[in-house]
Amino acid sequence: MHTTIPRAFVFAVSFAVLCTAHAQPQKLRPGLWENSVTMRSQSGQLEAAMAQMQKSMASLTPAQRKQMEQAMAQQGVSMGPSGNTVKVCISPEQADLDRIPAQEGCTQNVQRTGPNAVAMTFSCKGTQGQPPTTGEGTMTFQGPTAYTGNFKVKTTSNGKPEQIDMVQNGKWLAADCGTIKPVR
Repeated sequence: MHTTIPRAFVFAVSFAVLCTAHAQPQKLRPGLWENSVTMRSQSGQLEAAMAQMQKSMASLTPAQRKQMEQAMAQQGVSMGPSGNTVKVCISPEQADLDRIPAQEGCTQNVQRTGPNAVAMTFSCKGTQGQPPTTGEGTMTFQGPTAYTGNFKVKTTSNGKPEQIDMVQNGKWLAADCGTIKPVR
């Protein structure tokens, strides 16, 4: 006896498999990442400080500037006129927990809001002359090798409350982090 499987059944099964595959949480790939960060403060003080830092870098001799850029590059940091880039190493454990490495003294609370998105809050203790900082934001994954994030950061500047809006884009560079170690 020959039976024909109804097209509607095949479509329904295919759709269910497709939905299940897309419902799996997207994870970041462990390894070396480059994060491009742009920030805007309510007061404009952050932008003024960044412009002053750029001006100071430009006034260095070429040898001094090269030395400063090399020292920053060893920490995975580079500065440009439109923002900064930071290279970080994401360990397999951090990728599994949807965490971007944070500075020491900072804690994160990350919650899934969908298969390709997370919401987070964070808090950093004031250390090394830096004031305490808190914030919240979202990250959206464009696959395992790219993400975008938007954050609102609350801190103090010159003793006054300050909010900084931050946009971050991350892209995976390599499985080997080289000399850059994961921040714990």
